Amino acid sequence: MTIPLSLYIHLPWCIKKCPYCDFNSHALTTTLPEDAYIDRLINDFISHIETIGHREISSVFFGGGTPSLFSARSLDKLLKTFRSLIKFSENCEITLEANPGTVEQQRFKDYFIIGINRLSLGIQSFQGDKLKILGRIHDGADAHNSIETVKKAGFTNFNIDIMHGLPTQSITDALHDLQHAVNYRPTHLSWYQLTIEPNTYFYRHTPILPDEKILEEIEAQGLHLLNTHQYERYEISAYSLDGKQSIHNKNYWLYGDYLGIGAGAHSKLTIDDKIIRHWNHKSPHSYLDQKRNFISNQLRPQEKDTVFEFMLNALRLYQPVSFDLFEERTQLSRTILFTPMSSAIQQGLLKDQENIETTALGKQYLNDLCRLFL
Repeated sequence: MTIPLSLYIHLPWCIKKCPYCDFNSHALTTTLPEDAYIDRLINDFISHIETIGHREISSVFFGGGTPSLFSARSLDKLLKTFRSLIKFSENCEITLEANPGTVEQQRFKDYFIIGINRLSLGIQSFQGDKLKILGRIHDGADAHNSIETVKKAGFTNFNIDIMHGLPTQSITDALHDLQHAVNYRPTHLSWYQLTIEPNTYFYRHTPILPDEKILEEIEAQGLHLLNTHQYERYEISAYSLDGKQSIHNKNYWLYGDYLGIGAGAHSKLTIDDKIIRHWNHKSPHSYLDQKRNFISNQLRPQEKDTVFEFMLNALRLYQPVSFDLFEERTQLSRTILFTPMSSAIQQGLLKDQENIETTALGKQYLNDLCRLFL
């Protein structure tokens, strides 16, 4: 079996940096260097063709930053160029992240026309006071209007991002947001708790968050609501309707290969039965520098790191993962898992030794479970 290959395209600029965001995103202070960056992305991709040209792309993801700052004309140029160089799978999933504050009817119709077939909307909340705390550029009305705009543009496959555990948020507030989201019947929901990450404004100026009892009740009632509306939980923070799981994200969780292009983008590629990781220069200025190579650093992960990375992703899924898949994706023998798995089974964190599958208790103590594979 050929390991699936995804393409990630990083578009690093946004209108305003959110206080919780630890992604490689940069507030736009000058004119967007759209044409120069698109040309650089094309050359970045071309530099990898000799390595990946015999394979096909199963999914494409435009992430950021705010990819919807870029015109459909530019993204069309990218996709057409890439399709001329490498095969895209017949049902290739092509996702664009979009900020509700940058949604325009004609622009999104144009995205649909050029072949983008899935959108991911960073709604986060439908409540104006919560959106202000999160530093978002949209308000509650924009959140609703953006979803309607996306549907009118022709998109039937779209994701809504919703956060819970926000500063000053009550159980009622959290369920209010989730209810509004499911009312739109998106094919996919990413519902996740706000976490305070290093190198963010919230890390330096930490807001007061709901206590553990409130967070537990939000999750319990939220899961019941999602189940009532037929959303299937297939990963810790991912829920699908009618089986519309994210092909791109699931490839990460199942330790597939991915090529990342753009400023700061990471790649994991299996070349001659060896896993190679590399990442690009993080600064958009450095990435755009024609005198520089795209790649900032490259390494081959050690065996223990590969095991940990695989388990860190696979254990998030609500499905059994086979030992055959572990061996295919890591190029390692399954026997390396048996000792830590035996310990995890004894502690009630894994189900059995037939497959790799987390118990409910294992999901609750996922960090402790993953540490067994370090």
